[in-house]
Amino acid sequence: MTGSRTGRPPVQRAARRPVVSGPARENPLRTLIVRARRAWDRPLTAYYLILGGSALITVLGLVMVYSASQITALQMSLPGSYFFRKQLLAAAIGGVLLLVASRMPVKLHRALAYPILAGAVVLMALVQVPGVGVSVNGNQNWIAVGGSFQIQPSEFGKLALVLWGADLLARKQDRRLLSQWKHMLVPLVPAAFMLLGLIMLGGDMGTAIILTAVLFGLLWLAGAPTRLFVGVLSIAALLGAILIRTSPNRMARLACLGATEPRTGPVDCWQAVHGIYALASGGIFGSGLGASVEKWGQLPEAHTDFIFAVTGEELGLAGTLSVLALFAALGYAGIRVAGRTEDPFVRYAAGGVTTWITAQAVINIGAVLGLLPIAGVPLPLFSYGGSALLPTMFAIGLLIAFAREDPAARMALAMRQPRFGKKRNGGSQRPRRWNTMRRRAPVARSSGER
Repeated sequence: MTGSRTGRPPVQRAARRPVVSGPARENPLRTLIVRARRAWDRPLTAYYLILGGSALITVLGLVMVYSASQITALQMSLPGSYFFRKQLLAAAIGGVLLLVASRMPVKLHRALAYPILAGAVVLMALVQVPGVGVSVNGNQNWIAVGGSFQIQPSEFGKLALVLWGADLLARKQDRRLLSQWKHMLVPLVPAAFMLLGLIMLGGDMGTAIILTAVLFGLLWLAGAPTRLFVGVLSIAALLGAILIRTSPNRMARLACLGATEPRTGPVDCWQAVHGIYALASGGIFGSGLGASVEKWGQLPEAHTDFIFAVTGEELGLAGTLSVLALFAALGYAGIRVAGRTEDPFVRYAAGGVTTWITAQAVINIGAVLGLLPIAGVPLPLFSYGGSALLPTMFAIGLLIAFAREDPAARMALAMRQPRFGKKRNGGSQRPRRWNTMRRRAPVARSSGER
C-alpha cells in the first residue's frame, strides 16, 4: 500500500450507495378529485343530499323568517316572533308529512294521486265562492280556515299535477302508448290547463308559471317530440303574453326589469329597487344577523317573496351563495334519482318535483336580482308561508322515498343498520339477513359506504 505524502495511511472512503428512487408523489389535487368522484358515485349520495340539503334550507329559512319578520309583526301590533311561531308550526307539521311520505311505498303514492288531484280541484274552485275565498294583495287564491290561518289551494295543485301526471304517463308507458302524440297530450294537457284556469281566475300568474314548468318537465321526461314540445310551448307563451298585456300590474312589473332607482308615475319599482339595495349593502359577509336596514319598512314582503334580499343584506355574498349551493345540490340529487331508476313513475315524479322546486327557486331569486319580473312566488322551503311549505316538504319526502328505493341504496342502508341480538355469554348471533334486490345479484359492486 503506497503511503500518502504526509506519511499518514490513506483514508478509505465508503462506497457510494446506489440512489433508489422512491415512489412518485401523488398530486394532491388529483387525489382530491378522485375521492370526490368516489363520494359522488356512492349509492346514498342522493339520499343524503336531499335529506341534508332540505333540512339545512328549512332551518336557515326559519332563522331568516324570524329575523326578517320582526319589524313587520311589530308594525302590525303583534309579537315580534308571531310569524316565526307560525312558520315553526308549519315546519313541524311538514316534517311529519316528510317522514310519512319518505316511508310510504311507491304503490301508495300512486294510489294517492287521484284523491289529491280531486281535493286540489275542489279547493281551488271554492276559492272563487263568495264568502269562502279570501283576497290577499289583489289575488283571490286563499281560503280562511279559522283564526289567522289561511291556505292557498294552488300550492297543493303543484303536488297534485306531479303525482297524477307521473301516474298517468307511467301507465301509458307500460302500455306503450306514449309513441302516439294524442296519448301523450290527452288528458295530461287538458287537466293541466284546467288547473291553470282555476289559478288564473284568482290572478296568481306566478303559481301558473310554476305549474306550466312542471307540465313541460313531464312532457320532456316522457320524450315528447320537438315539434310537439315547441307547439305546446308556443301556445303557453302566447297565452302568457296576452295575460301580461291585458294587466297593468303585470306590465308594470315587466317594466321594472333592470331598474336601479324608484320611478315616479304609473310604474312603481320600489320593491325591486330596494331588493337590489339590500343585496348591494350586504358585502361579502353581510351586516350581521338581524342587522338589516331594508326590513324596517323599506322593503315590502321582506319575509316572504324577498327574503333572499334580506339574507344577502345580513349574511352577505357568502350567505346567498350558500343558499344557491344548497338548492343546486337538491336539484342535482333529484336529477340523479330520476336518471338512475327503472320505474317510470319514479322517474316522472322525481323529475316533476325537481322541476317544480328548481323553477320556483330560479324565478324567486331572479326577481330579487332584477333579472326576472316579480312573480310573487316564495322561495321553496325558505320563505314564510305554511301553504307553500307543507306540499313542498311532502314532495321532498317523495324524493327521499325514491332515493331509498334504489337497489344499491337499499343494500347500503341495510349494511349500515345496527346488529342486535348479542348473546349474553359474549358471543354474537348471526347477522340478520336483509331482503334486498342487490343481494340476489351474482356480482354486487361495493357501495363504498362504511
